Amino acid sequence: MNNDQIIDWLLDGDVSIQYQVHRDLLDNDRKDLQGRIAIEGWGSEFLSRRNFDGHWGKKFYQPKWTSSHYTLMDLRNLCISPNHPLLKEAIILILMNEKGEDGGINPAGTVQVSDVCLNGMFLNYACYFQSEEVQLQSVVDFILSQLMEDGGFNCRSNRSGAIHSSLHSTLSILEGITEYERNGYTYRLEELQSAQKSSIEFILQHQLFISDRTGDIIRKDFLKLSYPCRWRYDILKALDYFQYSKTPWDNRMEEAMKVLLKKRNKDQTWNVQAKHPGQVHFEMEKAGKPSRWNTLRAMRILRRFSKIKST
Repeated sequence: MNNDQIIDWLLDGDVSIQYQVHRDLLDNDRKDLQGRIAIEGWGSEFLSRRNFDGHWGKKFYQPKWTSSHYTLMDLRNLCISPNHPLLKEAIILILMNEKGEDGGINPAGTVQVSDVCLNGMFLNYACYFQSEEVQLQSVVDFILSQLMEDGGFNCRSNRSGAIHSSLHSTLSILEGITEYERNGYTYRLEELQSAQKSSIEFILQHQLFISDRTGDIIRKDFLKLSYPCRWRYDILKALDYFQYSKTPWDNRMEEAMKVLLKKRNKDQTWNVQAKHPGQVHFEMEKAGKPSRWNTLRAMRILRRFSKIKST
């Protein structure tokens, strides 16, 4: 397929895909399409699974992946309207009932310390759905308390004494910080921006998937292109973050870009290569088949960085 044919194929997909294609590939922010996400297709299906108690699944975090937490992440990634009242109510419910003693979101109950990776994801969708800043301040305080000496984050640092940051946790925090900044929040913003800078550098030091100590691939799973990504890291998710956050091109992204291009099909699409095991509301796409999600994400990465590299 040529580029126009790929665009047409993408536009045959769910309305959430259509909206992001217009916004990210055609420079046309179709708010009419965004407004339809809640009433048709995947967005409507997710919303229909909400329980009478205001949660999805078995309340906030169980089971994976049908809980409120992961459903709200899915809806945020669909780019459903951030003003949807049911989703704002869901965030308020979480903030009222799920905070731990350390100020972070902590659904465990039996574990005193909060999980920084979970809090990064929460900050991402809570900011996208425009939660009140005062309600997020303790979450910001907790996240900043978990910044590690190497510049990133690790959800095991406050639970089992990890001393090296995790790509999983670091990227989740970066996504949260970027959404916080984009939506105009100001509480401890300069400190968050500093953490953002050091976290980006942490990922770049690893060329997105290579050990800075041995030069080996850190985990082969990092090269499998999944969607939805859940809490897990992979190179497509990282590159998509870099284009979304308008991070300048860095030559240390090059190896990951080469891997991404090698994974392109002959028809110029990309597959979903992996699914993370767990319960789901429904399947958006099948593993091993051409994926509109991954093709869209790869195309907007290439669109942004090809422009930068050519200037």
